[in-house]
Formats: sequence, C-alpha cells, structure tokens
Amino acid sequence: MTVRPYDPSDLDDLVEVCIGTADNGSDATGLLDDDLLWAELYLLPYLERHPDLAFVVEDDGGRAHGYIVATDDTDAFEAWFRDEWWPPRRAAYAASRDQNQADLVASADSRAPGVWAHEGTHPAHLHIDLLPDAQGKGWGTTLISYLAVALGHRGVPGVHAVASAENVGAAAFYPKAGFEELTAPRGSRAFGLDLQRDPASA
Repeated sequence: MTVRPYDPSDLDDLVEVCIGTADNGSDATGLLDDDLLWAELYLLPYLERHPDLAFVVEDDGGRAHGYIVATDDTDAFEAWFRDEWWPPRRAAYAASRDQNQADLVASADSRAPGVWAHEGTHPAHLHIDLLPDAQGKGWGTTLISYLAVALGHRGVPGVHAVASAENVGAAAFYPKAGFEELTAPRGSRAFGLDLQRDPASA
C-alpha cells in the first residue's frame, strides 16, 4: 500500500470506507435508513470544499483502503456547511423515522461556527478512516504526516479531531500520533496536534 493525494476517481471507494468504519470504527452498513448520510456529513463536504487536503491509502491495484480529509478553517467550514452544504440535502434524510438517522440529522442541524472552544489554537480539523486491513500498520500516522505538512504550508497552527467517547480506537490512536487531549463536551473526546512542531514527529 501507499499514500497519495485524493483523486475524484476515488470517490466511490472512499464512501465505502466511510460507511464501513462509521460505527466508532466498525461497519455501519444498515444502521440508518440511508447509509449515504454518514458520507454526506463526514466525508463528501470535505472533498467538495478541500479536495487538496484529502489523502488516500491505496493498494497496488489502486483501490482505496483509507483516507484523511480536513479543513484548514473550522469556523469557515461550519458556516459553509450550515448555509450551503446541508440545507439542500437535509430533506432527503430528515423524513426517516429511524432514531439513529434522526440523531445524525439533529447533529448536522446543530453544526455551526464557534461550537468548539479550541478552534482558536487548533483551527483545522480532520476525519480519518481506515479499513481493518489497513489498521495497525502505520498508515494512520502517515496520513496525519501528509496532512500536517499541507496545513503547515498554509501557516495553520494546529489541527484537532473529535471522536465519540465510546470510540476506543480513536482514543488509542491519536495520542500515539502525537495529539494531546483537549476539552470536549460530555460524550465526546477531542485531540489536538500543534503544527509548529516538525510534522515528522507526529
């Protein structure tokens, strides 16, 4: 396997990876009335707004087994998500009576700039997902390093990631990748990486 920048031809593979890891790192297929909602919230808007901040882990055949996506400005991204990305898509998902889907729609409705207190020191944020066959082999740390270099070139001082408090994989991964735990609302855990350090040390 290798890491490279995102290409639009990766889109279908990345959606599969997103859904296949959306349940706190496990396969979320069938948990919602429409599985695509996971990607509409946590993958596709990042590829739309910041394709140059997306990197992919691919096998020798060119199939993606993982990715990292990000924004360099969380406040600006969340304002765009609230005002432009989510409104034309909301109705397709909000009619569902499935509670899991309703909870995700409510979460999307609450997204707005200024929600996270650490956006001042860590204005970028990321989402990273790897299929099981790509986990535990250093690819996650490599993806972080690629993103750190890209964000560093833009002068971004720090990046953060947020995970469910139930996501034990994320809780183990981020400290190993050089992140420090940040304050977060109950039910969540947040981790921040200072990009003033050498990205190779992350």
